[in-house]
Amino acid sequence: MRHLLVRIALVLFFLLAALGTEVAAQSQPDGQLTIAFDVSLAPSFLEPAETPGIGTPFVFLYALHDALAKPLPGNDMAPCLAESWRESADGLTYEFKLREGLRFHNGDLFAAEDVKFSFHRYRGTAAKLLHERVKAVEVVDPHRVRFVLQAPWPDFLTFYATPATGAAWVVPKKYIEKVGEEAFKKHPIGLGPYRFVRMTPGVELVLEANEQYWRKKPSVKRIVIKGIPDRTTRLAMLKTGEADIAYLMIGVEAETVKADPKLRLAQVIPSAVWWLDFPEQWGKAKSPWQDRRVRLAINLAIDKQAVNQAERLGFSRLTGSIIPSVMDFALRIEPHPFDPTHAKRLLADAGYPNGFDAGDFTPVPPFTSFGEAVANYLTAVGIRNRVRSMERATFFEAWRTKKLTGIIMGASAGLGNAAARLEAFVISTGTYAYGGYPDIDDLFRQQGQERDRRKREAMLHQIQRLMHERVMHAPIFEPATLHGVGPRVEEPAVGLNSLLYFAAPYEEMRLKKP
Repeated sequence: MRHLLVRIALVLFFLLAALGTEVAAQSQPDGQLTIAFDVSLAPSFLEPAETPGIGTPFVFLYALHDALAKPLPGNDMAPCLAESWRESADGLTYEFKLREGLRFHNGDLFAAEDVKFSFHRYRGTAAKLLHERVKAVEVVDPHRVRFVLQAPWPDFLTFYATPATGAAWVVPKKYIEKVGEEAFKKHPIGLGPYRFVRMTPGVELVLEANEQYWRKKPSVKRIVIKGIPDRTTRLAMLKTGEADIAYLMIGVEAETVKADPKLRLAQVIPSAVWWLDFPEQWGKAKSPWQDRRVRLAINLAIDKQAVNQAERLGFSRLTGSIIPSVMDFALRIEPHPFDPTHAKRLLADAGYPNGFDAGDFTPVPPFTSFGEAVANYLTAVGIRNRVRSMERATFFEAWRTKKLTGIIMGASAGLGNAAARLEAFVISTGTYAYGGYPDIDDLFRQQGQERDRRKREAMLHQIQRLMHERVMHAPIFEPATLHGVGPRVEEPAVGLNSLLYFAAPYEEMRLKKP
């Protein structure tokens, strides 16, 4: 009997050992997932310090890097590198308790000095505002950091601890000081769920799972992101299996994905808006755009619902504002109706009965067909223009440095609240603003110091009403973002947080079992 029990125990031991080995093998990251991305890949997308007020870089930051807080499923400001934080009663200090034991991809320990270093190094959107309003960053101990403000600022967390900026995304101080800025750009080191393997600028980025990621071990071993500006090529890659996810399937390509039983069309309406911007309304030289009637005519000339149907299968949300309706402090404004007859009458009243030459019409790349559709509506009422194509990173640099003229078809999926969007695109010192109004600038300064929520909301709503009354822009819609998903993908991670237009977080992505 004793020998029998021993044999049974040995059999059970080996069975459990085999089962444990199998479970361990199953829990290891495995396989490769390829994403056909909609633009050429710029090295600046991997650099938190250079983050502009748009959503594109966060596609890459979510993979390679991590922030003190960021949107995650079920929480729009989820604690990440910071386990918690607290604001002082007087609103002058914010203290963050950092997660302990984390290591950068090169093995360096994450600490409060990295948070301080990353903040002072930050030079992206709203950097001037953040650096002016933060009096000091104090390292309390290796796992605690305190931000001291010049004065109470109700939007500190919005501008710092959300993807309204890249200021809270942390990079390794020791590594950058050792290898230098240029070497870091060529081989970025982060704290994210995926580590950098190699990049061919413009063409391809290869990432490998970080099995020590604090939140969750990634399921997919390798992520390959290919820069494919042409969406017909992205669709072809999806259909042949060369790509597992094809970003931004619009128009005919979206219909094709929807009709294919082997493919899926993933969709989300993030905190984004498309609109037309008229930089020459602020110029000193006489320009048609300085006349409110001309800008109003543009709004009436575009059949927004027809564009929505053609580009986004009708899933987008029409709007009369450049502030996404899902943002805190957003004022819901109905869009101007489609009325080309009234548009022509307004142009005639403004002194342009035969229309005028508006020069360049520059849409955000790579949305040339979208731009052409909108430009055609303008041509129909007499506003002649030439659609100009640019590379995406070049476009945003030209917009930021105020080098674009004519008509800009802009877009932003940057996060935060209404104040963050106004800071980047509306007030006269904004990153992408060519000018502004003194009364709007003054209201913006006032709301930035007001700790009473109702009073702040009233001022931010007043700014949005003034923008609409003065017809500073021509809003089009809050876009439904459509991505094609191939048959190998079980979880594409699209829409897990509705603020994000891309697949995130990466550690939630899963391939189907063979």
